[in-house]
Amino acid sequence: MNTPRNIRVLVIGYVWPEPRSSAASGHVMQILDTFLRQGWDITFASPAGAGEHPADLTELGIRQVPIELNNSSFDVFISELAPDIVLFDQFMIEEQFGWRVEKHCPDALRVLETSDLQSLRHARHQRLKDRLKASDDANDFNELFAPALAEEFQLMADTDLAKREIAALYRCDLNLMISQVEIELLVEQFKLPRELLHWCPLMVDPPVVPAKPSEQRAHFLSIGNFRHAPNWDAMLWMKTTIWPLIREQLPKAQLHIYGAYTPPKATALHNAAQGFHVMNWAEDALQVMSDARICLAPLRFGAGIKGKLVDAMLCGTPSITTPIGAEAMHGHHAWPGAVALTAQDFANAAVQLYVDQTRWQTAQARGHALLEERYQRVEHGLALVNKLLDCRNNLAQLRNNNFTGSMLRHHAHKSTQYMAQWIEAKNRNS
Repeated sequence: MNTPRNIRVLVIGYVWPEPRSSAASGHVMQILDTFLRQGWDITFASPAGAGEHPADLTELGIRQVPIELNNSSFDVFISELAPDIVLFDQFMIEEQFGWRVEKHCPDALRVLETSDLQSLRHARHQRLKDRLKASDDANDFNELFAPALAEEFQLMADTDLAKREIAALYRCDLNLMISQVEIELLVEQFKLPRELLHWCPLMVDPPVVPAKPSEQRAHFLSIGNFRHAPNWDAMLWMKTTIWPLIREQLPKAQLHIYGAYTPPKATALHNAAQGFHVMNWAEDALQVMSDARICLAPLRFGAGIKGKLVDAMLCGTPSITTPIGAEAMHGHHAWPGAVALTAQDFANAAVQLYVDQTRWQTAQARGHALLEERYQRVEHGLALVNKLLDCRNNLAQLRNNNFTGSMLRHHAHKSTQYMAQWIEAKNRNS
């Protein structure tokens, strides 16, 4: 067995990491950094095309290898690489490549990095759509926010996406979960063994430079990748309802909205006269966050935890969000700003925090305390490394304990294998 200093890791990404564009990519980069600090040998492979703002993995000492879907060239590649650990970034990647990994590197530890439960996010999105169709009142979402786990289970259970995602979780030796709420949902409602799940939240270092005080800041800010549906919905809710309510109380208030992959439908909402500024992509998200007085994140659906809100804490920027936005992020700690259930409550909290310096300073201090309590890079990085090594050392027993996963691999991987081979043959003959 390899020593911890020369472990070979293969990460198969759904996309090439863009940490300046999305929190999901930021989390992947934090995991890669944890491996690099161990001196592990890392290869990152992806079938995706290049994005607009990719990280330079080669500069970090990580090999970048483009791969193809439904192509046996991957079999040769992974056989030659012979990784000790294979990390699938998102469950669709496990569906595509899991059977190939098992066939050609059966002793490799198979790990799924989820970012969030996609089936939960999609189910919540559908619930919001149903709610909006049922009523013209789009300003009060009490019944949508933080329902009981049993209700979330019922929301997800009959969906094809949930069946695919839960099956992928079972097929892997370990699953990295960013949200403790989602861990409890999987254990209590879907009956996944807890030993298959490892809490791995966003991992950050404490700020080195003191955060700016409120008097050196101005304006409201919202930020998020527009390819992520919850961010687009949040922008629409702000434009149509929340921002007008804020401007009623603060007529000169300005909102700056930043986001990667800003579509024309978003830039069309720009209106300087209303103080509603669509700014496109921010080259340095932490800089614009540090200059803002308040971060607004009116998320009506979603899953996982929110990178923009961790960034706000890092920058000492208080935030206003919903229970969906704050879910699984603050444990027993007070929120560094406010959590609101309705559009009017959201607007009122934003205005109060903007004008009340004492309230603002308290919120900033809460953010610093929350970072120290829940998001320390060193603590979670060490826990992740120890968990991976423990799983490798006890891999045979781990798999013996997971008969359901073995059964799902047997059936699902056979069908996936035959489909992939059929597609490859079809492409070769076309």
